[in-house]
Amino acid sequence: MNITMLTEIISSGVAFAIPLLLAASGESISERAGVLNLSMEGMMLTGAFASVLGSVSTGSAVAGALTGLLAGLLFGVGQALLSVRFRADQIVVGIAANALALGLTTFGARVLLADGRGQNVAAFADVRIPVLSELPVVGPALFGQTLLGYLCIGAIVVLAVAYSGRTMAGLRVDAVGEDATSAGWTGLAVNRTRVLGVLIASGAGGLAGAQLALSEVRSFSENMTAGMGYLAVVAVIAGRWRVTGILWAALFFGVARAMQFALPALGVDIPYAVLVMLPYLIALIAISGFVGGRRAPSCLTVPYVGRV
Repeated sequence: MNITMLTEIISSGVAFAIPLLLAASGESISERAGVLNLSMEGMMLTGAFASVLGSVSTGSAVAGALTGLLAGLLFGVGQALLSVRFRADQIVVGIAANALALGLTTFGARVLLADGRGQNVAAFADVRIPVLSELPVVGPALFGQTLLGYLCIGAIVVLAVAYSGRTMAGLRVDAVGEDATSAGWTGLAVNRTRVLGVLIASGAGGLAGAQLALSEVRSFSENMTAGMGYLAVVAVIAGRWRVTGILWAALFFGVARAMQFALPALGVDIPYAVLVMLPYLIALIAISGFVGGRRAPSCLTVPYVGRV
């Protein structure tokens, strides 16, 4: 493998990892508060569709990205109402929401983006930082992103810092996720904290979908996320709900996905199904207890019924 091919693999891996890491960053906050969003796939898909529709309708990539963000937040409102307010089963809600999102975006694309409209997208252009983007191997991947890509990286950093285990916001989230009843007795607004966590996750998912659609693919196609939302949830589990763990998991998944396209070009005879399977195999090992580290929040998926 030469330097050029390695650079392309790293660049493609980081390109896949950015929306995945952003979605996982939001999802980790929601899970730490006790709400599992299996609907992250639907959030990302809805954000991707809405961003392309907004971009095509206005001729502005910025308006498209904001539309994707708003669509993700609206998706999150429904998720929060069902999972937090009405205490519905979070796994069932997530699966149903994903099916609904797939159906609605498929129908919407055929109706609203027909006749090639979905290919005429005002997308974000690459913004290469002088000198840094010329660094070997990692330069194009880290310093050749679009404006939205840099914004997503900034959002990832903000979420990691603002909701770390050392900040007041992070401690409140962890308290609600570990023992919601005790947190409620101390005066913490448990449901409000959980709703905020879901909205952060859904906003991150919508923006991640916009990044995928407007910075990478620059179009919309049916089911274009192809399981990336599920991988975001997997990254949180495989990363053991830690920032560094989630980062490495997302990068691993991104590079693994890039290798799906690179290895055949290199003439490496590895079954494609094996590469698709690897991220989920790592996740199975992680959730089976063979990988040490932090356990899941005690109240994850457990509804809060108030003080008892």
